[in-house]
Amino acid sequence: MASNKTNRMEVPEARAAMDRFKTEVASELGVNLKEGYNGDLTSKEAGSIGGEMVRRMVKNYESQLK
Repeated sequence: MASNKTNRMEVPEARAAMDRFKTEVASELGVNLKEGYNGDLTSKEAGSIGGEMVRRMVKNYESQLK
């Protein structure tokens, strides 16, 4: 059976940029994100980081369409 790894990047070189982006968003939201494992984050904190990242990516994409 094939492994279904959902945490993979389509462009592996983008991982460092996405990590910087995630750290920047977390900092702006006041969430203490550290290098490596962040299992101590609440679901609300983790979701706020991911949600804000998606909002910004969508906004950026929409502005490129104009």
